[in-house]
Amino acid sequence: MDVVRVRQPRQRLTREKVLEAAITHADAGGLAALTMRTLAEMLGVAPMALYRHVANKDDLVDAMVDVVFGEIGLPAGGGDWQTSMRRRAIAIRDTLARHRWAVGLMESRRTPGPANLRHHDAVIGRLRAAGFDVAMTAHAYALLDSYIYGFALTKSNLPFDSSEPVGELAGAMLDPFPVNEYPNLVEFLDEHVMKPGYDYADEFEYGLDVILDGLERIRVGAAAARRD
Repeated sequence: MDVVRVRQPRQRLTREKVLEAAITHADAGGLAALTMRTLAEMLGVAPMALYRHVANKDDLVDAMVDVVFGEIGLPAGGGDWQTSMRRRAIAIRDTLARHRWAVGLMESRRTPGPANLRHHDAVIGRLRAAGFDVAMTAHAYALLDSYIYGFALTKSNLPFDSSEPVGELAGAMLDPFPVNEYPNLVEFLDEHVMKPGYDYADEFEYGLDVILDGLERIRVGAAAARRD
C-alpha cells in the first residue's frame, strides 16, 4: 500500500519570528556572530526574505533592543518611588543577565522603538511625580543607569562566575608573584571573596540602596528648601 506523504505548509515568516530567532542567536553567541545570512539559515529562508520584515542589520538591532526594553517592564506609579526604582533596577539587571549582548546597546539607539521610549518616559514621569525637578531627574536617571549598566557590564566580563571555584582562580592569578607582594588583596580574597556563598552579584543591591538613599536625602532637602 502506497503511503501518501502530506507536505506540511511552511510557517509564515513574521517580524516577531525574525526577532525571536535573532535574540536567541545573540544570547547564545553574542551580537558579533549574528549576520543576516546566519539568521536566514536559522529560520530556513533565503536572506532576502528577512528584508520584508527588517530593513537592515541596524533596524534588526533596534528592534531587538526594543524587545529587551519590553521585557523589563515599566516602573509602577504611586507608592514609594525608591521601591519602584529599586524594582526597575533589579528587573534590568535580571534582563541583561539573559541578554548579555544588549548591555552596551540599551542607550545607543538613534531610532528607538516604542517600548524603549515608553520606558524612558515612565522613568522620567516616576521621578517627577516623586518631587524631583527636571534637573534633579536628569541627575538621578544618569546616576541610576550608570550604576545599573556599569555593574552589568563588569559582571558580564568577570573571569569567573558563581559556579566556579574562585579560590583556585585567585590562587592562579597570584602564584607568579612573591607571597607578600599584595597583602591587601590577599586579605580581601581570604576574608571575603573566598568565603562560602560569596557571589559578586550580591553586591548589586547594596550599592543600589546606597544610591537610592542618597537621592532620597537630596529630594527631601530640596523639598524643604522650597518650603522655606
